[in-house]
Amino acid sequence: MDAPGNGPSPERDALDRLLALLGPRLDEARVLLEDATSRWRGDATRMGEGTRRRVRDVARELGLVSRDEWDELELRVAQLEHRLRLVEDERSKDRP
Repeated sequence: MDAPGNGPSPERDALDRLLALLGPRLDEARVLLEDATSRWRGDATRMGEGTRRRVRDVARELGLVSRDEWDELELRVAQLEHRLRLVEDERSKDRP
């Protein structure tokens, strides 16, 4: 610590010079690191989307259906079953 009335110690002076020299560079390094992590996140998102698209294309080539297509087909089958029941009930009413 500095004694009252004495100038800064040589250690403190060296530390101040080092911080003055490195301060702007540390800020630049921080900005570069933030940019790099931001780009990495964007790349990871795009890679995930690309991979998902490729898996979907391979599944389509193999003749597999998507979950949405399966749900739509299931709904259509349920509608047809309902209509068929209505027709069968109508026929049973017409018969004596």
